[in-house]
Order: sequence, then structure tokens, then C-alpha cells
Amino acid sequence: MKTAYPFWVAGKSTISDEIAQVKHPTGELVAEHYVPTDADIENAIAAAWAVRHEAAATSAATRAEALMHVSTQLQARHEEVARIITDEGGKPLMWSRVEVNRAISTFRWAAEEARRFVGELQRIDTDPTSAGRLGIIRRFPLGPVLGIAPFNFPLNLVAHKIAPALAVGAPIVIKPANYTPISALIIGEILSETNLPEGMWSILPISREATKAITTDERLPIISFTGSDTVGYEIQKTIPHKHVVLELGGNAAAVVLDDWSSAEDIEFAATRIATFGASQAGQSCISVQRVFIHDSLYDQLAPKIVEKTKALTVEDAYNESTVVGPLINEAAAQRVEEWVNEAVAAGATLLAGGTRDGSYYAATVLADVPADAKVAACEVFGPVIVLAKVSSTQEAFAAVNNSDFGLQAGVFTHDIQTAFLAQSTLEVGGVIIGDVPAFRADQMPYGGVKNSGVGKEGVRWAMEDLTHERIMVLTGLEL
Repeated sequence: MKTAYPFWVAGKSTISDEIAQVKHPTGELVAEHYVPTDADIENAIAAAWAVRHEAAATSAATRAEALMHVSTQLQARHEEVARIITDEGGKPLMWSRVEVNRAISTFRWAAEEARRFVGELQRIDTDPTSAGRLGIIRRFPLGPVLGIAPFNFPLNLVAHKIAPALAVGAPIVIKPANYTPISALIIGEILSETNLPEGMWSILPISREATKAITTDERLPIISFTGSDTVGYEIQKTIPHKHVVLELGGNAAAVVLDDWSSAEDIEFAATRIATFGASQAGQSCISVQRVFIHDSLYDQLAPKIVEKTKALTVEDAYNESTVVGPLINEAAAQRVEEWVNEAVAAGATLLAGGTRDGSYYAATVLADVPADAKVAACEVFGPVIVLAKVSSTQEAFAAVNNSDFGLQAGVFTHDIQTAFLAQSTLEVGGVIIGDVPAFRADQMPYGGVKNSGVGKEGVRWAMEDLTHERIMVLTGLEL
């Protein structure tokens, strides 16, 4: 284990008298980092506020070059960073490598968007009284950003906070998850090699109590939070005057309709549903949780899903073939166990899994689950999928919408009319046709409705969320 990692205050490597430990979900010590003091936190916020005008005035080239440097250095350190993700969060190595690839793309997209985030022209001479006038609309940062990231994607969701902010010239203070701060500190190492203005970024692995205290700081008028709806809405309620972006998760649904009926269709759907219901121990906001299968296909598809789920054995996260791995800690696995046991006690049928070993919980399939059971109504955030029959497309879509959440949904259909009906009917932020709801490309708009949050991630969309329009009207032009 290397020497304790420093944190980053106004772009500078910083240490303190306090050191915190980072443990693998199995309890093994994997890293240590220095803990910022109250003075360090104040210095980071003060620097972000002081540099805000200089940051906004940086050239597109300066921002793009810095962002591209992070992308290329993450590529150069790919395996090292992937193993850090697995060390601190227990994510299976195969998925950690995928996450590094995604972060590389996120910073690259931000570099590209920084160069083309130019605004637009608007004709103002549409009425006789406005002859000779032309509007130039540009976007400017709303101010310094407080980014609060979760543990489940400790590199790429930090990237989704930092990259859009730097792309628009907004200073950012990042608070990584307590369980998984090292991935963010590695980004700090790489950012320190760039020419961004001093104070434009800080990375502070601080406690939840310290984070709660700074959410009300007026020098951080923008908050971008990814995590639980309980915490997210508490932040929003405390600071209603601030601009708050919330990505809060959900209980994502997959729908398999009657036209998805060939042997190849059944095989594909079963593989994707099983894999992305259990991958990364189900610790994804768009992990497959609820599965609605047309009753004409249920007897073919359900056994296939069970078969493929049983094949996803829970193993050491460092094994090259491991898909599931541990949850973030034993308490999380115990909660999943309790929810599954509650559902079974209420009448659900356990078709696969349902066992726990420390922080590991077996990939699990349930059927006949009461609609109000936690495993159906709430976000499990564990490797559990719930199967149910539906008799029509309308019934399936109504079942998807019967949720307090609305992040993404997957619809297995070949019919283009049904695809458009899904987009217009389903109360979610994203509809994935022909695949599970767990699909996400980092350049696309990503975010939900209802209790799944407000605002969007996806680089360009987040850039718009962190900025406001300002129009300049030119007068007396020959147009």
C-alpha cells in the first residue's frame, strides 16, 4: 500500500494531521488518505469564489487541452486506475475497466464540447419595430459548483461532475464518496499537470457532516448531487434558492413484448436481463430490477433468466470473469437480504439466489412479488430482479409507470410504432429499445423524472445545466 494520498485544495496537493482508511468491501485495508481540515475546506471554497471570473474568461483551447490531458492520462494509467476502483469499491475488475474507458470518453467529450459550446444567433427583426436588430445568445457559468459523487461509479461519476464544469469555465469543489475517494484523488493528480487557473478545482474527501455544512455556503450557488433521494431532497429543501441538479436513482424496468419471440430474441433478452440485474452487485441506478414479460413468452423467458442468473456466481472481484462481486459493505448486503426475506414472507417465490455471505449477496430472481414489497416499490441497489406477467403493451407500460421513480426503462420490441408509443407513454428520462434500461452512453442526456431527480448529466446537457443564457442585441444592422 502506498503512502497516504493527499487531497487537493485550489489545485494544490495538501496533507493534514488526520489520515482516514479506505477498505475493500470485505474489510481489507487498501488505501489511506489525508483528511481536509475546516481551514482547508474554507480555502477551497474561497479560492473557487475568487477565481470565478478568471475561470469563466479562460479560452476554449485552455479548457479543452486540460480536459483532453485528463482523458489521455487516464488511458495511459488504465489498468492502475481500474484496480484502484476494484480496491476501494469491490467492483469486479471487468466492470472497473469499463468504467475507466467511460471516464476517458467523458473527459474527451467535454474537451470537444468546450470547443463548440458557442451559443446561437437569433433574428430579432421579425417585427417592423425591430428592423436592423440581431440577437447573439451565449451561455455563461452560474457560478462555482459543489459536486457530490456516489460510491458506485467512483471515477466516471466524478468525471461527470468535473468535466462539464471545467468545460464551461465554472470552478468546482468535488466531494467524493467516503467509501471510494481514491479514484477522485487520482483525477486530482492528473489535473494538477494542467494549466487551469489556481482555484478552479478542489477535491475534498470530507465527512457527510462537513458536506452538509458547506451545501448552504452562498459561494457555491450550484450543487450537483448523485445519490439517494432521501439525501438529495434534503439538500434541495435546505437550499431552495440554489440551482440544484439531482440524479437520484430508481427501480428500472425492462419490458419484453410478444413480438420479441424468436429463439435468438429470447436468448438475448435473458442474457441481458440476468447480466444487468446482477452486474456490479446491482449497484447501479439503472440496474434491471423489475421485469414485465408478455404472458405468451413468460414460460419460455422466465426459466432462461433464472438459468442465466444462477450461472452468475458471486466471486472475488479481482477474478477476470467475475460479474457480480460484493456490495459496498456487509450492511448493504444485509439490507438486501432483509428485503428479499420480507418479500418471500409476503408470498413471493424465490427462483434463484437469496443467500448472503458477508458483503456478498447471490444474484437473485423473484416472482409473484406483492406490488408494495420493497424489492418492487423501492430501489434495491442490489443483485435482485423481480419477474411479472403482463397481457398487453398497455398493461406493461402502466406497470412501469406505477412507480415513484422514473429514470430509464428498456423495451424489447421490434415494432417501431411501439417504440414511439413507449417514448411518449413511459414516465422516465430515457427509453432503451431492444435492450435493458442499464444502457448509458456518456454523451447522451441522462436523468430522470419523479423521484429519480431533476436536471441532466451527459456532458453537453450538464454544461447547459451549469450555465445561463445571456443575450446581446445588436442594433442598426443591414441584415
